[in-house]
Amino acid sequence: MNRRTLLGGLFAAASVPALTACASGITSLDNQGATTSGGGSSKGGVTIGTANFTENQVLGYLYAAVLTAAGVETNVRPNLGTREILIPAIKGGDIDLLPEYQGALLHYLDPKATATEEGEMQNALAVALPAGLQVLPYGMAEDSDAFVVTRETAKKYGLTSLADLKKQNGRLVIGAAPEVKKRQVGVVGLKDVYGVEFKEFKSLDSSGPLVKGALKKGDVDVANLFTTDTDIQANDWVVLTDPENLIPGQHVVPLIADRKADSTVRKALARLGNVLTTAQLTELNRQVDKDKKDPEDVADTYAKQHGLA
Repeated sequence: MNRRTLLGGLFAAASVPALTACASGITSLDNQGATTSGGGSSKGGVTIGTANFTENQVLGYLYAAVLTAAGVETNVRPNLGTREILIPAIKGGDIDLLPEYQGALLHYLDPKATATEEGEMQNALAVALPAGLQVLPYGMAEDSDAFVVTRETAKKYGLTSLADLKKQNGRLVIGAAPEVKKRQVGVVGLKDVYGVEFKEFKSLDSSGPLVKGALKKGDVDVANLFTTDTDIQANDWVVLTDPENLIPGQHVVPLIADRKADSTVRKALARLGNVLTTAQLTELNRQVDKDKKDPEDVADTYAKQHGLA
């Protein structure tokens, strides 16, 4: 896949209009779900970007399927990377739309954010987002970060919660995507909230074959995975509980540039958000990761089966 160099950085947050509520949850800006007063238009097409893990790619193709069915020309640029690439890309016009997760996006934009309830996070996102971007109503499906250990490791060290990790400071190795080392929902937050310090951080991938393989082999003691990852249950791994609520709620939410947020796009994505459940999203992930199906094919089939395309 040809990839242009994506340049830029985060922009300062701008003031936003008053917040309003609707049936789909708390919306980020006035007139959410209606025609945008700022002149956004999907004419000319919408380019959808995705992060570099299975679920986000599936969601990107689901967005494409429902938008195409609504008459919007789409182009998907999958596997672009992390937020450090994606946020500047959408701000700069390289992409127009991407699937996001409420809590993770909020903590990226505002590491000191304290909101944990879905509506509160949606409101906080409206304030924290760079000018020119908005979040549409969040969907039913949710996928949170999880810190996972094997059943054997849990028994050996008496681990049931993130708080228990402190008892093993300096002994355990954590494996995760490189950015987790510097994120609040990651090594930084585990130290700040729980006082946890690891022996070593191993840079691997986002709930992918590298980190899961390392956990199986014992090369890492703790792995950062996603709660919709079917390998957690399949391997009888233990998800450490989070008594201090370090990990916020993570409902799937579309992040879109104002320039493309017209009523056609809003309505199509709202339909998907009101249909797709966490269990269904988990199953779609399984089809790609375990059955080795193409994420675009999986998304298209789901959309057709549920009357979305």
